[in-house]
Amino acid sequence: MTEIREPVDATAVAAMRQRYPEVFVPGWRRNRALIAAYIGLGALLIYGLATLGFANPRLFDGIGKLGSLFAMMLPPDPGSVHRAVIYLKALGETLAIAFLGTMLAAVLGLPVALLAARNVTANRIVHFLSRRSLDTLRGVDVLVWALIWINVVGLGPFAGVLALMTSDLGTFGKLFSEAIEASDKRPVEGVVSTGGGSLHRIRFGILPGVLPVMASQVLYYIESNTRSATIIGIVGAGGIGLHLAEQIRVLEFQHVAFIVILILVAVAAIDWISTRLRLALIGSRRVEMA
Repeated sequence: MTEIREPVDATAVAAMRQRYPEVFVPGWRRNRALIAAYIGLGALLIYGLATLGFANPRLFDGIGKLGSLFAMMLPPDPGSVHRAVIYLKALGETLAIAFLGTMLAAVLGLPVALLAARNVTANRIVHFLSRRSLDTLRGVDVLVWALIWINVVGLGPFAGVLALMTSDLGTFGKLFSEAIEASDKRPVEGVVSTGGGSLHRIRFGILPGVLPVMASQVLYYIESNTRSATIIGIVGAGGIGLHLAEQIRVLEFQHVAFIVILILVAVAAIDWISTRLRLALIGSRRVEMA
């Protein structure tokens, strides 16, 4: 069956072209700025790679050496049962640092987040100072905080807990405040309509809706901080990172491989547990909403 097309009215097309000229402009002309931005970013990427030595032949030589290094790490071996026990205790210390640092940051971050949330704090000065304080804490890397606290309280896991707590306090304050600002307004309006005050508005109107989100974020950061606790342990903040740095320094790569495997198993176990807890929180929240 042949399709019958109506003749195009040139006058109507000309009128449409005059009325909506931007529609008849070719796509590449409409997106000239975006295309130019992509070209500029691509040129910047190539320039950066060349400047930082990615085009250097040493990179290809290094890849071969990396393969030799992995061969030296096989098979993973702690050296002795006594040393394996020492590594396991250090791993437990690392997990404790990550857990305590994250939980302290979450507990302290909640009241600061309430001060930084626009729908809770009406005073602009308090809101501004709270936001800038969180930016300051978050702008300093956890490794720098570890070096600072080591000089304040000395070497050991206590400095590691304080470093993670200080760094995550800024992060949790920001994440929690954004969750509070994005919370549903209807429960708050219901509390206010029944004569509830400011504390009732926060306790019964805001927190029940955002606590599952906050708990999910805390669970993720416990997993993430397990890796961070390993890194700050290298600079003397306790945990298995100190042993990892020592074995790398003395070129005991089989011991290094064993420690890395321990860390990977621990992170995988924490990820599995946190996933189950997040699913449980989501399920309980759906039941409450139903």
